[in-house]
Amino acid sequence: MELLNIKKLDLAGKKVFIRCDFNVPMDEFGNISDDRRIRSAISTIHYCLDQNCAVILASHLGRPKGEVVEKYSLAPVARRLQHLLKRDVTLAKDVVGEDAMSKAAALKDGEVLLLENLRFEAGETKNDPVLAKTLASMAEFYVNDAFGVSHRAHASVEGITHFFDNEHKAAGFLLDREINFFGKLINSPVRPFAAIVGGSKVSGKLEALVNLLPKVDKIFIGGGMAFTFLKQMGYNIGASLVEDDLLQEAQSIMDESKKLGVKLYLPVDVVAAEKFAEDAVSKIVTAQEIPSGWMGLDIGPATVRLYREGLNDVQTVLWNGPMGVYEMDKFARGSSKIAHFVADSYATTVVGGGDTADLVQRVGVDDEMSFISTGGGASLELLEGKILPGVKPLMVEKSKEES
Repeated sequence: MELLNIKKLDLAGKKVFIRCDFNVPMDEFGNISDDRRIRSAISTIHYCLDQNCAVILASHLGRPKGEVVEKYSLAPVARRLQHLLKRDVTLAKDVVGEDAMSKAAALKDGEVLLLENLRFEAGETKNDPVLAKTLASMAEFYVNDAFGVSHRAHASVEGITHFFDNEHKAAGFLLDREINFFGKLINSPVRPFAAIVGGSKVSGKLEALVNLLPKVDKIFIGGGMAFTFLKQMGYNIGASLVEDDLLQEAQSIMDESKKLGVKLYLPVDVVAAEKFAEDAVSKIVTAQEIPSGWMGLDIGPATVRLYREGLNDVQTVLWNGPMGVYEMDKFARGSSKIAHFVADSYATTVVGGGDTADLVQRVGVDDEMSFISTGGGASLELLEGKILPGVKPLMVEKSKEES
């Protein structure tokens, strides 16, 4: 998939609107706890500044649902940007109000303006064409560098592209890298190719699992979603998380993997607890014998050993979703051990954003991974074989001779 290239745009001395993904985690004091997404956008911003552009940056943060919510202000992001860019970053007081429009109009070459949280405007998530047109009116060029939201048809992601022709819009370096990396991973991986799929629910990963089956050699399932498979196999899973309406789909995935010769791994033991809490009494039990009223909250040591054995010979690993409730130390051991093993392997290791990216950072092995995606939902939809709404308008149309 070839995308419109930022290097082919005639940006010199122009105004550029860059949609970034600065939706970063904050601690209870409003401090940024992980600035990876901000750092990932720096190369595109620097490239535009090197062309002597005036740069308008836009992003959302959290889910303020169309209202101005102080704790979702981009002020901390503006401070971090200023530090990383080593130049002044002006924060507008609104998105398309009087302050933002006047500051955008007065912006000079080499200056940087950050709009306030896009989701303070209700029209952003509704893909409102009026909001999209107003945002587009601020600049002569549009660059999407927000992979993490490119699966959303929002005003600043999809709607805005209708107001720029192909000579005036492009993908930023981050978006281009993510799309190309996942394209190569799915279409021509070095084999054996394994997928580690975790997280709480099958429903969120179902299409990705179905799409991955013909492409991978092994699938390792962990997290809450494993219990839907274990229940379908007739195991006692106690009070563990289960999606009863997806039992048949779980069976279909097991049948299909057998048909295709894909080795499907499920937990053989789990760390079970009486309640979902850090101070809960816990014990290791086999996957067949979770006590009534208890819930499985992490994979057990035998499963860790089994998964390590299965991952020993693989050359490419795609990991999306933790193996347990990694936010609680008591139930983080399985995820942590798998993270260390994957990081130490000689395979190409790809982490599919979201919780998994947070997990490998907590464990301290993020630098050992080959590639960490900045988008959880977006990377999942790519794995499902979908063309993302924010990416489609930036695709290079091939001529009939080429196709």
